[in-house]
Amino acid sequence: MLGVLAGRLTAAVAIVSAIVALVAAPAWAAGAPPSTGPVSSTAPVFAKLTLTVPDAFLVSHHLVTVPGRTVHIHGVLRPYVPGQWVQVQSSVDGKVFKTDHLRIQPAPGGRNGQFTASVSSPKAGRVTVRVGHTRNAALGGLLARRTFVALDPNASFGSTGLFVQLIQQRLAALHFYIPQTGVFDSGTGWALDAYHRILHWGTYQTLDGRTVSYLLDGFGKFPIRFPENGRHAEGNLSLQLLALADGSHVVAIYPISSGKPSTPTILGNFHVYSKVPGYLPDGMYFSNFFISGYAIHGYNPAPDYPASHGCMRVPIQDAISIYNWLAFGNWVDTYY
Repeated sequence: MLGVLAGRLTAAVAIVSAIVALVAAPAWAAGAPPSTGPVSSTAPVFAKLTLTVPDAFLVSHHLVTVPGRTVHIHGVLRPYVPGQWVQVQSSVDGKVFKTDHLRIQPAPGGRNGQFTASVSSPKAGRVTVRVGHTRNAALGGLLARRTFVALDPNASFGSTGLFVQLIQQRLAALHFYIPQTGVFDSGTGWALDAYHRILHWGTYQTLDGRTVSYLLDGFGKFPIRFPENGRHAEGNLSLQLLALADGSHVVAIYPISSGKPSTPTILGNFHVYSKVPGYLPDGMYFSNFFISGYAIHGYNPAPDYPASHGCMRVPIQDAISIYNWLAFGNWVDTYY
């Protein structure tokens, strides 16, 4: 009788062990290279796997990117177990487009393990990255996943949605003045115009693939020339851009229309000596005078080329923000 009971218990233990192994080793990860760690007579280590996507963007609580842009999935295993591999499977809207097998490497300090996978979605949609490890003698089974959205990178005036929010977020991160309305509006157009000017790409307000790529990679910086002037404005007439700066830190960048060839903008280093809110009779709007009759002010039109009588015109909708930021006595520096 005791022998029968012992046989039944042995069979039950075998069945339970098989069930645990199936749960701990997802079928889709079974193709991973075998682990080469030391064989142990003790139970395998059960570790924690954490995944992050450091170069995706967070927009309205969603992790996002665009198709064709490479993002990295960084995994951290706590604790580190030598000689182990993971399988990384990437899919968009449920269709697998890439599978990698990666060795877990020791992180600095040696206590944790790490790996990094590169993922570039071939199209717009919801991207799911699943990482699995088949249980073996050294390490228990692992399964983790992260999701993000590859956004359709097409937008024009009037568009809304996460992609427009992403573009406005990135322009603001590079200090271009833009009310983040969530709508591809005139403010977005002017900010894109200023962005193209800073890259020496001409003056246009539309989005193309090159613009999206440069924006997401963080290119585009206004070169401050007078950081010693503290809180000040710099008019770079060669770029047709105005920057508000606090020392070397750029606060906001605006497109301008400076003086036309027959009435050029005066060059030099000046101070704000007068501020006039509202409209003046000649159409100047919220004016910051820095010498004689020269001012930074809103005006309609403020075209994308030098057209003023010597002032630095900005779009009407930008004028109040500049007026509120500049104070009496602040430097205004103009140069080519």
